[in-house]
Amino acid sequence: MDGFRPSLGGTTWGEICSQPVTWDRAVAQAGEELGGFPLPGERVLIMGCGTSFYVAGAWARLRESAGEGLTDAVIASEYQPTGRTYDRIVAISRSGTSVDVVDALDRRSAGAPLTAVLGVTDTPVGHRADHIIDLGYADETSVVQTRFPTTLLTLVRARLGEQGLDGLISQGAEVIARGIVEPMPRQLVVLGTGFASELAQEAALKCRESAGLWAEAYATGEYRHGPISVCGEGTLVWGLTPLPGSVVDAVSAAGGRVRQPSFDPLAELVSLQLHAVAWADSVGRDADVPQHLSRSVMII
Repeated sequence: MDGFRPSLGGTTWGEICSQPVTWDRAVAQAGEELGGFPLPGERVLIMGCGTSFYVAGAWARLRESAGEGLTDAVIASEYQPTGRTYDRIVAISRSGTSVDVVDALDRRSAGAPLTAVLGVTDTPVGHRADHIIDLGYADETSVVQTRFPTTLLTLVRARLGEQGLDGLISQGAEVIARGIVEPMPRQLVVLGTGFASELAQEAALKCRESAGLWAEAYATGEYRHGPISVCGEGTLVWGLTPLPGSVVDAVSAAGGRVRQPSFDPLAELVSLQLHAVAWADSVGRDADVPQHLSRSVMII
């Protein structure tokens, strides 16, 4: 590390730094028997809330890009059964207790088997599942999710046959060693293409949750279609995938600054997680105790 360690948010910081270890375990898990993992050719619906919804969207993009079949992602609180049929439903929930996920599962159409991806298995979501993918080793004490979602996406990428994930793990370690390189901006915009457009949403969410930062996220091509209108001095545009010259020039002309990626989008997300905790610390916010949030949205 660059010597920096936050005075606040130490638990979240430690969980962020553990990700190369959990990613390595996810790659190993991908080679094991995983009952309920979507099979090639299945029509799949993946649901979740907050971070889990962004992971669902990234998984859907990765699965379709790999040619494994139609994959939809939906916010659990918005789910309503329709005439569209699926061969499998997947619910992502770190806690297994989210009331919106439980309600969505109770509304789902009969027939399609349910796979639950969980950090805690003996839970309401787990009790409703036909199959469970257990990510308990990536569960977190923190309210703000960091290693659970990235570990799941590493598992997905390995299971879909992506090669070279040892390099991804090394990049994660390098990002952690590099530490904090950007001061807190007035406004953060995170951009990405493909599955990284979903990771951009997750990165911006970390910065809102932890630091209370004005943070937005878009698919790269969408940024010049309106959102750039609020770009100005103090705006940092962080690309999870390489930003084209047209975007770089437009940001510079508006008075903002661009950070091009040096790593895989998942490793870039780790860097943004670290910055979120550090930026929170710099303004006296504790990323371990994010304002107005709890580990799971439950019925009170």
